[in-house]
Parts: sequence; C-alpha cells; structure tokens
Amino acid sequence: MLICVTNRKLCPDDFLKRIEQIASGRPHAIMLREKDLPNEEYEALASKVQERCAAHQVPLLINQNIDAAIHLGLPAIHLSMHLLREHRKEIRSFQQIGASVHSLEEALEAQQLGAHYLIAGHIFSTDCKRGVPPRGLSFLEEICHHAEIPVFAIGGITNDKVNDVFAAGAKGMCIMSEAMTCAHPSHLAGRFKPEY
Repeated sequence: MLICVTNRKLCPDDFLKRIEQIASGRPHAIMLREKDLPNEEYEALASKVQERCAAHQVPLLINQNIDAAIHLGLPAIHLSMHLLREHRKEIRSFQQIGASVHSLEEALEAQQLGAHYLIAGHIFSTDCKRGVPPRGLSFLEEICHHAEIPVFAIGGITNDKVNDVFAAGAKGMCIMSEAMTCAHPSHLAGRFKPEY
C-alpha cells in the first residue's frame, strides 16, 4: 500500500495536475502535507486536491490541519505526536487518525491515544532529513512487531527497498520526493508493490 505525500516545492510542473495523475493510479491515499501554508490557503488547496482525489476514489489525508479537515468535512487526519496528545478529544469524530512516530514508545502511545495507523521513520537516508541518521529496518521491524495497528514506513524508500520494507512487517510505505518529481505519476502505485 502506497501513501503519496505532497510537497509542492519539489514539484517541477503543475501541482494539481500531478495530484490528478497520482490519484488516477489509485494509491492507498494522498497526504496533503504543505506545512508552510497559512490555514486559509491550506484549506483552499485541500478543497481542490480533494476534488481530484474523490474523482478517483482515493482518500485524502489532511496533515496537521484539524480545522481544515473539519471545515471541509473530511474523515481522515494525520498528526504529529504533540498534536495527537493535545487534540485527542477533538479528533474522536474522525474516521481515520494517523500519527507520525519516531520511537517504539511513541508508537505504543499513539495506539493508546486512538490512532488507526502509524507512519514510522525515517527508515533510510533521505534529502528531506539531510544530516539526520536514518533509523533503519531494525527500527521499523520493532515498531511493526509491537504495534497492533498498520505501520507505514517513510524516508528514502525507493523501488529497490520495497521488499525489505514489507519483510520488516510494514503494511505499506510513504513516498514524497519521487511522487513529486517522477515522470509518470500515474504509475507510482503499481511500482511500489512487493515482488513476492
């Protein structure tokens, strides 16, 4: 299962057209990250992205922006641990709650706080976290072994690492850079599948 994470600053072409192409390939979900946008601009962009996701029946995950998700009536939210802790009561109405975790302790806490899935990372070296050592496959395996909810890996995941990620127990993976820069966005979901 593939979650495509957005970063419009990496996108060399029309961002919304790329979203449309990604959605046409039917990934598991598209996460609208865009952390730098003010709330109103984020919400306006989320509305346009949601139209394109809905056209292909691909879930849109709103990242961090609880107000935008509520205003747009969207059922899925993805949060950092501090926001999950801070807003655990307000987010109970969401059908899908995800959390980003960076340790086993955070994974178990997120699960206890009501998360439905986890994104664990970063697993491999990535330009998005330049200079920060990756946590590696053993970290991913530990999270997957102890978590009772699906775990998605993030960070430096390329085609040649897909089998290793699934072998560690992950339900799927998240990609950002390749989703925003590849030549054929509609083919992504088909390319990030295990070979066995």
